[in-house]
Amino acid sequence: MHEIRRRARHAVVPLICTSVLGYFGYHAVQGDRGMSAWVNLGQQIKGVEAQIAVNKTVLDRMEHRVSLLRSNGLSRDMLDERSRQVLGLAHPDELIILGK
Repeated sequence: MHEIRRRARHAVVPLICTSVLGYFGYHAVQGDRGMSAWVNLGQQIKGVEAQIAVNKTVLDRMEHRVSLLRSNGLSRDMLDERSRQVLGLAHPDELIILGK
């Protein structure tokens, strides 16, 4: 019985150290701020950057259309397109196709 107690005392410290190391190792990989969360955050960042690029393209296209309607560089085609769309006008020889 004495031998078992002596060996148990020598095994307690390595067992506690192994448990603590396992605990911190698990949370370093699977925790809220672990490696898997870091990878997921990187994927979310890539998705948001792609959406920003799409929005930038749409914004550039809209800015170009607005610049065509400014008084210092008024485009006759853009003015004609907008007036037909807003007023609902068309030439007598034009065919009108209504969408959604």
